[in-house]
Amino acid sequence: MSAEYKETKLTLIRHGESQCNVDGIIGGESGCTGLSRLGHEHAKALGERALKTGEFDEVEVFISSTLPRAIETLDHLIDALVERSKIRGADFDPTIEKVSDLVEMQPGQADGMTWGEFLEKYGAHDFRQDPHKPIAPGGESWASFMQRASDALEKVASEHAGKSIAIACHGGVIQASMVNFLGLDNYGARAGLRPDYTSLTKWAGGPGEWRLVRYNDISHLIGLDLNSSK
Repeated sequence: MSAEYKETKLTLIRHGESQCNVDGIIGGESGCTGLSRLGHEHAKALGERALKTGEFDEVEVFISSTLPRAIETLDHLIDALVERSKIRGADFDPTIEKVSDLVEMQPGQADGMTWGEFLEKYGAHDFRQDPHKPIAPGGESWASFMQRASDALEKVASEHAGKSIAIACHGGVIQASMVNFLGLDNYGARAGLRPDYTSLTKWAGGPGEWRLVRYNDISHLIGLDLNSSK
């Protein structure tokens, strides 16, 4: 390995609780209305952690999916990092990239429906049993979602090779990182991976040599009332 080699670091941040989650609405581009009251508290807690620990000081690139719940989560983090830069007397004027391929599974015609309406119209579906079946007309299957999200992560890592990158995204995208970087079955792993709200999952390395540094780190939520906004 070259002495000039520098690892790429990816910190994946799941968004805080979303209002569509509270309301039982399928939250694609139409259904997502951003964070719930508790979701904002989740994201503020992450920001307070970053303000105190400085663990995001090395981050050079900030990326968000294009869904409001991810954008708002990253906004809270950026606000905290701006405050930290003032305390440190350092310049901090980040550019946030928005990447549409880092959104959650695209629900197609189910976008904006309640889950009750979805079940009535399309019925229950186990993606592990049939990973190639789209969630609804115009939507993605589990397999196509895993591939799309994996490709997006690889593209981000390639475009920003050797840098530290923070990505506000979704539970499914974090699952895709596991599928892709650990070489798991692309068509519905049997292990249950459910990243918590504003959890941190960190990878380091590069193509073909990624290693998992941390998974589902939610230490900033200790002591926070985690009862849903319902």
